[in-house]
Amino acid sequence: MEKMTIKIINRSDNPLPKYESDGAAGVDLYAAEDCILRNGVVSLVSTGIYVQLPKGCEAQIRGRSGLALRYGVMLVNGIGTIDSDYRGEIKVIMTTCKQEPYAIQKGQRIAQMVFTKFIEAEFELTDRLEETIRDEGGFGSSGK
Repeated sequence: MEKMTIKIINRSDNPLPKYESDGAAGVDLYAAEDCILRNGVVSLVSTGIYVQLPKGCEAQIRGRSGLALRYGVMLVNGIGTIDSDYRGEIKVIMTTCKQEPYAIQKGQRIAQMVFTKFIEAEFELTDRLEETIRDEGGFGSSGK
């Protein structure tokens, strides 16, 4: 398994992010504050964590499946991206889709952070794209 070194500042009382099992793809992020999530209200939850990622890498912030299943807690933006040149605090954009408010407690695991390498694209302007069997069919067209 390939590893990378991530410089990190922890301005919370929580432990550093860590993998909870040998096969885990993401490290857990913890809430640095108490927060009440309400249906239809977007909340920004602090983690107290700051990272320096190697160039060519990103951190993806993902929701926790147990919170989603049991309490309807989700990330408003689906998956958040932390770019390698960002140096601010990692905050998680959250809400609940259930009618009952959900209380996040300081120190609670609220999200996962997954590290990935990416490819930087260069665009080549053209008037025509190569045809395929699917071609312009979309939104379920391949399941016919």
